[in-house]
Amino acid sequence: MNWTRKRSRGLPRRPLSALVGALALIAMLLVASGCGGQSSSASSGGDGSGGKLTLVAYSTPEEAYKELIPAFNKTPEGKGVGFSQSYAASGEQSRAVEGGLPADVVEFSLEPDMTRLVDADLVDKSWNQNQYKGMVTNSVVVLMVRKGNPKGIKDWDDLVTGKVEVLEPNPFTSGGAKWNIMAAYGAQLEKGKSPQEAEQYIADLFKNVSVLDKSARESLQTFSNGKGDVLLGYENEAILAQQKGEDLDYIVPDQTILIENPLAATSEAKDPKLAKSFVDFLYTPTAQKIFVGKGYRPVVKGTPGADKFPTPKALFDITKFGGWDKVNTDFFDPEKGIVAKIFQDQGKSTASG
Repeated sequence: MNWTRKRSRGLPRRPLSALVGALALIAMLLVASGCGGQSSSASSGGDGSGGKLTLVAYSTPEEAYKELIPAFNKTPEGKGVGFSQSYAASGEQSRAVEGGLPADVVEFSLEPDMTRLVDADLVDKSWNQNQYKGMVTNSVVVLMVRKGNPKGIKDWDDLVTGKVEVLEPNPFTSGGAKWNIMAAYGAQLEKGKSPQEAEQYIADLFKNVSVLDKSARESLQTFSNGKGDVLLGYENEAILAQQKGEDLDYIVPDQTILIENPLAATSEAKDPKLAKSFVDFLYTPTAQKIFVGKGYRPVVKGTPGADKFPTPKALFDITKFGGWDKVNTDFFDPEKGIVAKIFQDQGKSTASG
């Protein structure tokens, strides 16, 4: 099967590595389906009489879309619309779409994964020009612990005592992991530590990380299976896990980061009007309320249930560090970044696939 799209206007070909990544993702999904195991792809929605959309997203909002898609089908714009869906680690999904994985609508865990598609001419440069700057949900980084918090974890300092086993996804495959690391780093600055001391904290933290899964969803599964004492992750993941009966609690640290999740229709959507209708729907009170029900903080003011979320004493955002372009260069460059050097020293992988 050939996933390579025709290029126009003299644009450069997509890198072979990106195409290989897309083919690997497709192979993975086919194998999962063929083995009858849990697959990160699905089809749902209407019968297709109203058109079809392909949604490619990062792993955590899958549960929300199980309700969002039927709600969209109840609207005049969404009547009869069928959906194909794919969920995996944010960076993996972004690279797959860049390499040729079909997508009409994409949602990622952080802005650079969207920027990659803008640079590849797959998402319009104006994607973030609405009043929400292209972000569809918010969250914060929390510390998930065992029910009853048997280790007595209260703060970031408790994660580097050497007495707790930490789970954290690999930041070179998971966007969620990058949020977690910047939350931990920024928390040290908020506590009055120097940048050098904050870097040392990250190094000490990863000495206690026993498993580096590819995505936030995989890390939660590992934690649910009994591995680790604390899991770094999204507040919405913790809330959803509790709703599903998982025996865990979570702590919202006094110092943490505001997570912002980007959404866009692609420039290669088969039905651009339909894709835009679905994107617009996700900002409606109905959709934002569903997101809240799954633990996300809404971006639309006045959404019912928004007041249930605690406000951390020192809540900062990615601009504290100069924005994602600077953060990706300074921290997550796979060869020279701060985190890459820590991983190299500790024998951890910086591979993106």
